[in-house]
Amino acid sequence: MKNTPSVGQPLSRLEGHLKVTGQAKYAAEYDAPDLLYGYIVNSTITKGKIKAVDTSEIKKLKGVVEIFTHENKPSTAWFDFKYADMDAPPGTVFKPLKDNIIRYNGQPIALVVAETFEMARYAAAKIKVIYEEETFETNVKTNLDTSRDPKKGMASLLKPPPPKPSGDFEKEYENSFVTTDSFFSHGTEHHNPMEMFASTVIYEGKDKLTIYDKTQGTINSQMYVANVFGLKMKNVQVISPFVGGGFGSGLRPQQQLFMAVMASLALKRNVRVTLDRAQMYMIGHRPPTLQHTKFGADKDGKVNAIYHKATGETSRFEDYVEIVVNWANMLYPAENTLLEHEIVPLDVYSPLDMRAPGGSTGIHAIEVTMDEIAYKLNIDPLELRLINYSEIDKSSDKEYSSKELRKCYLEGAEKFGWNERNPEPRSMKRGNKLVGYGMATGIWDANRIFGRAEAIMTPDGKVEIKSAVTDIGTGTKTIMTQIAADELGLSVEDITFSYADSKMPFAPIQGGSFTTATVGPAVQNACQALNKKLFKKAKDLEGSGLKNANFKDAIFKDGYITLKDQPEIRFDIKEIFKANNGEPIRTINAAMPNPLTYGKKARAVHSAVFVEVEVDEQLGIVEVKRAVTAVAAGKIINPKTAESQVLGGMIWGISKALHEETILDHQFGKYMNANLGEYHIPVHADIHDLEVLFVKEDDSFVNDLGVKGVGEIGGVGMPPAITNAIFHATGKRIYDLPIHFDRLM
Repeated sequence: MKNTPSVGQPLSRLEGHLKVTGQAKYAAEYDAPDLLYGYIVNSTITKGKIKAVDTSEIKKLKGVVEIFTHENKPSTAWFDFKYADMDAPPGTVFKPLKDNIIRYNGQPIALVVAETFEMARYAAAKIKVIYEEETFETNVKTNLDTSRDPKKGMASLLKPPPPKPSGDFEKEYENSFVTTDSFFSHGTEHHNPMEMFASTVIYEGKDKLTIYDKTQGTINSQMYVANVFGLKMKNVQVISPFVGGGFGSGLRPQQQLFMAVMASLALKRNVRVTLDRAQMYMIGHRPPTLQHTKFGADKDGKVNAIYHKATGETSRFEDYVEIVVNWANMLYPAENTLLEHEIVPLDVYSPLDMRAPGGSTGIHAIEVTMDEIAYKLNIDPLELRLINYSEIDKSSDKEYSSKELRKCYLEGAEKFGWNERNPEPRSMKRGNKLVGYGMATGIWDANRIFGRAEAIMTPDGKVEIKSAVTDIGTGTKTIMTQIAADELGLSVEDITFSYADSKMPFAPIQGGSFTTATVGPAVQNACQALNKKLFKKAKDLEGSGLKNANFKDAIFKDGYITLKDQPEIRFDIKEIFKANNGEPIRTINAAMPNPLTYGKKARAVHSAVFVEVEVDEQLGIVEVKRAVTAVAAGKIINPKTAESQVLGGMIWGISKALHEETILDHQFGKYMNANLGEYHIPVHADIHDLEVLFVKEDDSFVNDLGVKGVGEIGGVGMPPAITNAIFHATGKRIYDLPIHFDRLM
């Protein structure tokens, strides 16, 4: 098959047919002989101590093999280093079954292991636990007096603290022509991926394990297991080729992994532990956060003073923080800023990164505040953004490596028909529906870190690329194949991308929208190194015609090497293998940002979001009728999978604005709607006309591929755009998310 350029083409996901036909195996679906099943028992109190655990009744049940509690848990090698995984916040990592102390509602307190899942679950329900309860606090709003600055630690490498104050905020704010003073809040959210967490542990003997785990980082889970249980890294293999949704919930190793490994090592048997849907609400969440903004602007709309404070929830044992307040000065170049972030330790489990952590929270408050200024000054909200447009990140005084946000504004507005908007609130109607137009800006970091990849060519001219990276449904397998195909001058059919195995070359956790920018360059480097190795071997072959050629003049295409200026030379790469005894040719290479130059420029992906809502005038029911998101994200490797990512983010933005909230009963410290029946998410009838457009953006600084991530940018601008559209439709400014109909009746 003749090779044509693959990068930039809308290729369907290569593994798609396996998923839709049911052939894709997930963590709980791997066959294993003599398999035992574990079921976790969770605490029913929020804080206190376990006084006694009575397992006498269930030990008599046929099929029950063992019950592990804090009293008989096998010893583990919990190392002194406080970070147990790549995504651990500062603090002390929670250690399941360590002692009799209850730290939060739903804490795992036992594991029942049985011959069948049904028996394990049944027996778990029969365990009798006597507690000594203590008073607890789970409400952020009533514990603001305990708020404090978060500790700094390793987690701040990718989550920097707020920039230091600049100028004189108070003076400039008092002297501003218009000011805002607004308070925002959003409730707890849970990830709720379709696939629930599961680990199938195969005991290979002599403390050697093969683990099929639901995770967003195979090497992260491998490192966790080896460190916790004192095993050699080479004796722990973690495999996770298919992940049924992650959204950040799989960035940290979850409790079922610990439990399954513990039982497998103790019993020297194959063990599977799966969480049920209710237990999925006990492993992390987007923290409820309170925000306070005060912006000041002159009569022309220039924002000259920015105050943004966020107060979020964390656990008693870890300082979980998000980047909430850093964004405003990255977008709007005010000279006078005061940005603050505090956390409130509560008797809950540590929050966890959830798609666009911090950005989804902070940008809502920022962009609604900007909308307030626009209405106070009678300036078009889009025009206000253009008045405050900047080519630099003012918070760091660094120029952006690329920024085509202006194009996003203009092309998105034209596509949406923003000019048809009547600026007066409650002025647009359609039957008994109030119609509102709203817009907002989106921004997310464009980061990359260290990654490796291996390229192996076999005598048939086919190439296998290997990386430990996972694919949580984003299309990673497909776009890495496309990158490799173009670098090697081969068709996609000639490339196999093998992934999601901790035995493969290092890749970090898949999150933060940095996977393509991290693993992509590693694949690129490995393929370029393979080409160089092939060229060198070809030069040494008699009759190749390449003896006096330079690599820079070589063209690799369709399995042949040709020269730019000598097209008559066409060397078949397969000839190399004849002289190489049929041995595969391989290279393994790394890629990472240049530490001397990478920090000299700001790097971000930007978006402009335009939304139309209808609000039933009598019932207050809100429908998002259509939305356009224009994105500037460097080179788009695959428009089809990239569009899918942004569309998913837009849908989640609708969900955050109008639906999602986990209700915590502070009398019991327990989530009351820990199920998909009462945790509201959008259904098909809630989603109407959504459109994505990518504006052209060139960026050779961020990486050689020129790519930025799109996994999170689709969601950050939607909640404020919807909120602003609701204000335009109704004249009511709502500051709390989600926005329910009762607030609009």
